[in-house]
Amino acid sequence: MQYLIYLLAYPIIWTISMLPFRLLYLFSDFVYIIVYRIIGYRKRTVRKNLGLALPHLSNKELLIIEKKFYRHMCDMFLEMIKTMNISKEEICKRFVFKNIEIYKELEKQGKSIAVICSHYASYEWIISMNYYSDFAGYGIYKQIKNPYFDKLVHKIRSRFNAKLITTRQTVPTIINNAKNNVLSLYGFASDQSPKAKGAMHWAKFMGIDVPVHVGAEMLSKRYNMILLYLNTKKVKRGYYEATLEVLSENPKEVPDFQLTDQYLKLLEKQIYEAPEFYLWTHKRWKYRR
Repeated sequence: MQYLIYLLAYPIIWTISMLPFRLLYLFSDFVYIIVYRIIGYRKRTVRKNLGLALPHLSNKELLIIEKKFYRHMCDMFLEMIKTMNISKEEICKRFVFKNIEIYKELEKQGKSIAVICSHYASYEWIISMNYYSDFAGYGIYKQIKNPYFDKLVHKIRSRFNAKLITTRQTVPTIINNAKNNVLSLYGFASDQSPKAKGAMHWAKFMGIDVPVHVGAEMLSKRYNMILLYLNTKKVKRGYYEATLEVLSENPKEVPDFQLTDQYLKLLEKQIYEAPEFYLWTHKRWKYRR
């Protein structure tokens, strides 16, 4: 059944990936009507999250953000599909790293680098950072249940000189690379919600006490990696700018959880500035106290 679903869906996905951007966004407008107005995909979750995170806003203001978010989400989903056939020149024009020279200077230290980011703006096109890196690139992701779609995602990412590893593969991969002196660039999306039971750290995120992932910080400390934060902004439809910020060149010297808390504060600032570009469909505040 999974293979049949893949066979039926692949021609549609491929056709979408071949659309010029002007048609892609016209199609996105149509998808928005289906997803938001007809299906109401996770609308209850989105409204609950917006109310929890932005209680100072009126219902009218929250509704405006909600609609803008769904439009952006549809754009981003189709941009993800477009990644199948987008050229290097096109993606580098649409996703610009404003200060990549900082990263290039840090590479000279001869230490692996961890980049911590979030589900904000275009987290799919962040992978184009591998075009500027001389290190082996790894993206940490949640494995797709359908193995055929999972294989397709791996194939797409390989176009950007990146390897996908699951959360379970992360530590063994870092250990192996460290043992063999393989300088690497690791991408962590650290804003999802871990299980409350056994959580190593709780912190205030958007004013709510929640469990948080600390893997990027702890692994950076353990394996002597430089830790960076990637701030992505949506300039206009289909165009993004990313800025790198050094959290620490020597994470071992920073008290535990301080870097994670700093990351959350930086993400909060992004969300407050333009909340419509955060991924509100995630149950980020499922566990709270």
